[in-house]
Amino acid sequence: MTPMTPASSNTVLLYFEEDQVAATRLAQATALPLALIHRHHFPDGEIKLRLPVPLPARVVLLRSLHQPNEKLVELLLAASTARTLGATHLTLVAPYLAYMRQDIAFQPGEAVSQHIIGRFLADLFDAVITVDPHLHRVVTLAEAIPTGDAIVLSGAPLLADLIHQRRQLPLLVGPDEESAQWVAQAAARHGFDYAVCRKVRHGDREVVIELPATPVTGRAVVLLDDVASSGHTLAQAARALLAAGAATVDVAVTHALFAEGAVSLILDAGVNEIWSTDCIPHPSNAVTMAPLIASTLLKQSTLGDSP
Repeated sequence: MTPMTPASSNTVLLYFEEDQVAATRLAQATALPLALIHRHHFPDGEIKLRLPVPLPARVVLLRSLHQPNEKLVELLLAASTARTLGATHLTLVAPYLAYMRQDIAFQPGEAVSQHIIGRFLADLFDAVITVDPHLHRVVTLAEAIPTGDAIVLSGAPLLADLIHQRRQLPLLVGPDEESAQWVAQAAARHGFDYAVCRKVRHGDREVVIELPATPVTGRAVVLLDDVASSGHTLAQAARALLAAGAATVDVAVTHALFAEGAVSLILDAGVNEIWSTDCIPHPSNAVTMAPLIASTLLKQSTLGDSP
């Protein structure tokens, strides 16, 4: 797809070079013109951005926030510059949203990153669209990001569609209690059986998994969760399920963070296949979120004819 000039539409989709594949998918699904944000790194590590001009009144910025620290500075520079160039409505599409885990201070003096980053994004953008944010003690994304529109989409139903195509009568299993909401949502899509493990954590990389009472003997089990990072929880759950008689174990996740060695750890535990959405680019990507994000954008006033 050849990027179009932003002047040809009342709304433009901005992206950074490394997001070109995802941006092209979203542009094709929305029929929005694409425009690249040019970036230069100085020797001291500072960055310089150059946005396309002229900009229309409405701007959609695609930026998934895995490896987030420099990206947050980029958002500050890009959103502020877009305002000075005449943009009156800014939407951030962040398929993965960082810094949502910590919503309270567990020890005196800890930064509550969700509150800080949430307010930061709310100050920059009129709307934020994300997928399966990792929220704990807050119910809605608007509590974390107090902006005009804080919209949550889910990859669970689309992963369920893929599982329905790949496995006969699967049993969906959540690796811990926090995964219950996504497992239930995915199971409801096609009437799958489902259950949830109990996780006892002893540090970032040490967990003990207790299997649910649901029989797994002879079943095609799919471990489903919102995010996979170190892989230790999924690996332990897979080993326990296979030891309990599961015929096969696959893994389906929305966000393929996968730290170094995580995929090998999971496969070595006996997992057959790993499937993920394209919220984070990874070789395991098997489901694209672009049509769902596009549908949401098209329903929002952010793509209206007037700002």
